[in-house]
Amino acid sequence: MNGTPLLIVDAANVVGSRPDGWWRDRVGAATRLRDSLTGLPDSGVPPELPPPVEVVLVVEGAARGVPSAPGVRVVAAQQSGDDAVVDLVTAADPQRRRVVITADRELRERVLRRGAEVRGPRWLTGR
Repeated sequence: MNGTPLLIVDAANVVGSRPDGWWRDRVGAATRLRDSLTGLPDSGVPPELPPPVEVVLVVEGAARGVPSAPGVRVVAAQQSGDDAVVDLVTAADPQRRRVVITADRELRERVLRRGAEVRGPRWLTGR
């Protein structure tokens, strides 16, 4: 594999995996998720994903206004968040390690067909 691994986080799916009232404040929930990811470029996700890591958070709908933060690039999906994730996987060098965080079955299949790895939200949030 070439280059820095790319970690793509499906914000809606990861936020939705925790019943913490996220539906009352989608922007706040996406912002909290973004903030929880800021250390990953330097720490990675041991032991499977050592640093350095490029982190991209894909937001959609009401969360489109969440800005990037140091270490986390936020991509606001113009339409479907799933399509934006697939576009990021497809646009990356196929020799680069690409890891997508989602529990969405259809999205998992789409990115796996394009050579990405998939992990569920707990892999990321259960640490």
